[in-house]
Amino acid sequence: MPNRGWSTADTIESSRTDALRTAQNRADDLFRLVDARGLIRPGITESQLNEEIYNLAETEFGITNYWQKRIVRAGSNTLLPYDENPPDLTIAEDGIAFLDLGPVFEEWEAGFGRTFVIGSDPVKRKLRDDVALAFVEGKEYFKRHPDITAAELYRHAQDLAARHGWEYGGPIAGHLLGQFPHERIPGDKITLYVHPQNPKRMREPGPDGQPRHWILEIHFVDRARKIGGFYEQLLTVD
Repeated sequence: MPNRGWSTADTIESSRTDALRTAQNRADDLFRLVDARGLIRPGITESQLNEEIYNLAETEFGITNYWQKRIVRAGSNTLLPYDENPPDLTIAEDGIAFLDLGPVFEEWEAGFGRTFVIGSDPVKRKLRDDVALAFVEGKEYFKRHPDITAAELYRHAQDLAARHGWEYGGPIAGHLLGQFPHERIPGDKITLYVHPQNPKRMREPGPDGQPRHWILEIHFVDRARKIGGFYEQLLTVD
């Protein structure tokens, strides 16, 4: 049925959001399969798990392209943000780990991250649950503030960490996302990110006049216990 009254721009944007939503849903399917297959287990190194997930993604979903490096962090490495390249750790009994992957589905990027707890440690389980809850809270805050800047959303992520009893662990709280490769400015580590020094309103359109789409990242840490939790998903698409 034709979309009467829709402009060409509306149609383009609807197609973009549908493609991003589909990419995210397929990333969710991949993560659920990783969990169902029991890949995240004690005794396996981060690098081994990374390779197993890559092979599973290729076999089951045909994924061979990633727009970012594939992150598998366990134990004390869960304290560290994306740009770090720590030594390869082994997942421990009663441990914690998170995945941060950027698979590309039919030229559309999915930024997706989740935390997994191996065992029944109540503090680690709380951390896993809190980052998921904080994502929902952060997205609601974004919706209620149409003129929000990237710096303001970063400060809200810090506030959420404190409210839940943690420290915010990342130098950013999200980034732009889109059709591969999405908008990039060489050397720019601020304006394309939910960065504490980025004063730009997040709903400002991109150079093509279309709305920009953002990922929200939640990274909470407990430095005393040497654990961190991570959750990442689309901010601007439901």
